Amino acid sequence: MSLHHEWHSKGAGAKLNWLRASVLGANDGIVSVASIVAGVAGASGSSVFILTAGTAGLVAGALSMAVGEYISVSTQRDTERALLEKERFELETMPEQEFEELVSMYEAKGVTSTTARIVAKELTAHGAFAAHVDVELGIDPNRLTNPWHAAFASAGSFFAGALIPLIAVGLPPASLRMPVMLIAVVVALAVTGMLSAYAGGANKTKATFRVMFGGILAMVITFGIGKIIGVVDGI
Repeated sequence: MSLHHEWHSKGAGAKLNWLRASVLGANDGIVSVASIVAGVAGASGSSVFILTAGTAGLVAGALSMAVGEYISVSTQRDTERALLEKERFELETMPEQEFEELVSMYEAKGVTSTTARIVAKELTAHGAFAAHVDVELGIDPNRLTNPWHAAFASAGSFFAGALIPLIAVGLPPASLRMPVMLIAVVVALAVTGMLSAYAGGANKTKATFRVMFGGILAMVITFGIGKIIGVVDGI
């Protein structure tokens, strides 16, 4: 693999990671709110109860996703900054050893010793710090992930996914409420399943089936629990 192709792959990988995170966030929103709505619908036919529970699940889920993503990315960003500072210190205090380390890393990639030394020398002359953090750490110091961007993206994808079952259950009449929501959720899960398979390079049929089966199973279980609770409480 050429160095140019490797750097291009890293950029594509970052985009696929964002796509994967967005798809998973939307999928969580669909399944979570659909399950909540199904459970409440199983216990009560009240549109007010169903929409209130669904809206609460949407807001709580989106906020939870945002907070969780912000904390996770902030921790990752702090770790990356610490690694960058450590690498900067090592380059300042032991440049010869760091140069030999760079050469060995290129040799480990299959480059001959002579070529590895030439590449390492040219990259070091161009920018030793950038060369080391790219090869050794795989980090671009100028493009660290922003935790706020990650938080908003995660919350937004969850919110978008959660709107689907909420709208599907709120618009039709009571007699068609569950069938319409089920169809809407199945279609939405099929889309997120195919997108997740694309992002992960997996088999689209298997990935889509897993996502659809898991979402439908969650809805059926929560609807059944709602029915039981509704019978017991006489709702």
